[in-house]
Amino acid sequence: MIDVPLSALEVAMVQTGTRAVDTLRDTTAFAQRLDTLGYHRLWYAEHHHSPAIGAFPPVVLTAHAAASTSAIRLGSGGVLAPNHAPIMLAEQFGTLAALHPDRIDLGIGRGPGTFDESTARALRRGAGPTTDDEYRDDVAATLRFLVEEVALGPLPEPWLLASSTAGAALAAELGLPLAFAHHIRPDNTLAALGHYRAHFAPSPWCASPRVLVCVETICAETQEEAARLSGPMDVVKAGLLKGHSEVPFPSPEEASAHPFTAEDRQALAAFRSQQAYGTPATVVRRLAEVADATGADELMLVTPVYALAARLRSYELVKEHAAAPSATTPQH
Repeated sequence: MIDVPLSALEVAMVQTGTRAVDTLRDTTAFAQRLDTLGYHRLWYAEHHHSPAIGAFPPVVLTAHAAASTSAIRLGSGGVLAPNHAPIMLAEQFGTLAALHPDRIDLGIGRGPGTFDESTARALRRGAGPTTDDEYRDDVAATLRFLVEEVALGPLPEPWLLASSTAGAALAAELGLPLAFAHHIRPDNTLAALGHYRAHFAPSPWCASPRVLVCVETICAETQEEAARLSGPMDVVKAGLLKGHSEVPFPSPEEASAHPFTAEDRQALAAFRSQQAYGTPATVVRRLAEVADATGADELMLVTPVYALAARLRSYELVKEHAAAPSATTPQH
């Protein structure tokens, strides 16, 4: 059983043979189904100039989903602070929170959201990578503008996203809930969370350490089907390991013919061992192990599989087999 709330991360993969507009259409059906299943929150990630991921602004997807769902919390996971003026983030998410009270989250991250340097510079109007101090100032300014300038009523719930100890340290310093990207850098998870809890400073936003852990999760009725569904993302990961950022998201059939090297397979197996793949019993057990090992207050599942039906089925199976009351009842 899983005794913490379950949430979801929408990465909006653009599948080979489809158009970005098809992916965009799927995001609505996805949000509505997760709402009826009782998932606690759904976040949208910011990406740019990728052949595999749609460049859909999280604030727009959040607004659209909020208008077509009734209970699930919605927000960014995350908006990337270096790409946006703090006052604009505050105005956008402050407005959403006023329109949809107690349902909006503002998850803030640091990365550029692209592997392409020219795209990163275009997002920042020609500026180079942000420094640690600039990032801290941007996050602090966004929080300040939420309170001092926007103040429309109910505020969005702020979170800081991190995949390293440095990011966790900033969340601790600012007294923010921490969303940790275990699905990106699992080797950093335990050290980062330990630092966060040891150095947390209470704030008006959060009285005590609060941790959400994101886990790559692919669940199917059989182990063989889960392995088949994981193939497309394995191709993308193998490309990234080789420094190839321009990797489309293939179909399972295309992925099955991909020539993985022995090194690829070893790296993918090591990563998979720290995530949750397989049958419902295997996945629920693995998610419970991650929750226990990390002390997570909440788990967020990201399921990068080809075809909306298969992705939704994965979330349905996890929810059906999680069984713990606190994991099936949203805590808004």
